[in-house]
Amino acid sequence: MSSSITEILQSKRKPKEKVTLLTETIKKDSRLFGELIDVFKTGSDVDKGTCAEVMQQVSKDHPEIVFPYLDMLIEYINYKAPRVKWGVPESIGNLAQKYPAEVAKAIPNLLINTREESTVVRWCAAFALAEIAKYNIAARENLIPLFMKFVEEEKNNGVKNVYVKALKFIGRR
Repeated sequence: MSSSITEILQSKRKPKEKVTLLTETIKKDSRLFGELIDVFKTGSDVDKGTCAEVMQQVSKDHPEIVFPYLDMLIEYINYKAPRVKWGVPESIGNLAQKYPAEVAKAIPNLLINTREESTVVRWCAAFALAEIAKYNIAARENLIPLFMKFVEEEKNNGVKNVYVKALKFIGRR
């Protein structure tokens, strides 16, 4: 049995085209997101990466579609495939404004990725943590001292600036 999600993933399209088409397809019919999640859980690392990127895109405009899968996303924050370590934290960051209390449970896993060698992985973790700190007042108490430490220790200016901007937003810099 083939479906639109599987058909798109298995097509000969370029990766970016697949992400765009899958994102548009899910935005038109949010019921297909469950199918994307099924592929994400069982697919190859390449498919997982594509699905993670789609989740990130969908969560920007429609966090309510992605939110029911928050616990599953948290499980995959530290997954070995880099594209998953990029897309999943960004998706969680995109959920933070609408679901600030619920996303806080992702903090321990996100903190693991702040120590990654990959700048992109660290940036994505920083983005998610910053969004959580902006919208979850309770989580700020623990995150602000960490952000101050990260600002001092982080070598990459792009990653460092995510924390600086969050601290400015919160009013601590």
